Amino acid sequence: MPTQIMSRRDVVRAYGTLTGFAPAGPGNPVSAGMPAGSVTDDTDQAVIVARLLAEGAGHIDPLRLAHELLDWEKEMKAKGSFDLLGPSTKAALDAVARGVPVEEAGRYGTTNGAAMRVTPVGIAFAAEPPGAFLDRVAESCQVTHDTTIGIAGAAAVAAAVSTGVGGGTLEDAVTAAVGAARAGAERGHWIAGADIASRIEWASGLVDGVPEEQALDLVCSLVGTSVASQESVPAAFAVLAIADGDPWRSCLLAANLGGDSDTIGAIAGAVAGSVAGLRALPGEAVDTLRTVNELELEPLVERLLALR
Repeated sequence: MPTQIMSRRDVVRAYGTLTGFAPAGPGNPVSAGMPAGSVTDDTDQAVIVARLLAEGAGHIDPLRLAHELLDWEKEMKAKGSFDLLGPSTKAALDAVARGVPVEEAGRYGTTNGAAMRVTPVGIAFAAEPPGAFLDRVAESCQVTHDTTIGIAGAAAVAAAVSTGVGGGTLEDAVTAAVGAARAGAERGHWIAGADIASRIEWASGLVDGVPEEQALDLVCSLVGTSVASQESVPAAFAVLAIADGDPWRSCLLAANLGGDSDTIGAIAGAVAGSVAGLRALPGEAVDTLRTVNELELEPLVERLLALR
C-alpha cells in the first residue's frame, strides 16, 4: 500500500528496505494518509468477486460485477480515497454505463485488474479439467478484461492458487500458471502483446541465483512493474522465485519494488499463501490486517471451499 505508484529509487529513499507494514507517506498520489496495514483496491475487489461467487453458486453475473465495482468506487470517492478503478476496468464500466453490452465492454482490457482480483476463482475451483476451469476464469474477466492478455494473466494466477489450495508445491503452482496462461491466451478478443506464459518462465529464471537487491533491480528494469499484465504478472512470479515461495517475504519484496507494488504483492502473496497456508504468515501481521481493515475472511473462504 505505501509504495504503490512510487519508483524503486523513491521507495529506497523514503523507507530504506521495508520490513513490515508502514503508513503511506504524504506525497503518495494514491494512498497518502492510509495507516499501516491498510489493504488496497486489490483486496477489496477480490472480496467482491468472492462474495459474488458464493452468492451465485459459483457463477458471476457480469452485469452485477460491473455494478458492484461501480458502487465500490463511489464509496471510495466518498471517503476521499484516490485508490480507485484501474484504466481497463474504468473504461469498460463507463462503456456499460453508456449501454454497451457486457459481452463487448471488456474487449480492450489488457491491464492487471482481472488478475489482481481472481484469487477467489482459484480457491473455489480445481484447475482440472482445464477447460471448465478457464470458463470460470473467463467469466470473472468478461466485463472488464475479455482479451487474450487479460484472460491469460488471470488464468495464470487462478491456476497457481488453485494448485496450491489443492496441495501442490510452488513448482507445481508455477507450472500450472504457465499452462493456464497459454490456454487463456486462446480466449477473448485478440490484443497484440508479449506472451504472458513465456514471460512468467523467463522472469522466474531471470532472478535464479541472483542476490536479492540485484534481483529486485532486474525485475524493475527488465520485467517491469507497471499495470500492464505482461509486466506485473510475470513480476509477481519473479518475486515468488526470489522469496522461494515464502508468502510474507513475497509480499515484502513486492512492496520494495514500487510501481504497481500492491498488485504484484497481491498476486505473489496469493500464490505463496495458497501453497504455504495461513500458518506461514506472522501472527502479528495477520492481527494487524484484521484490526485495521475489519477483515473477517474465513466465513467467505469456507463458502468458496464448499464450491470446490
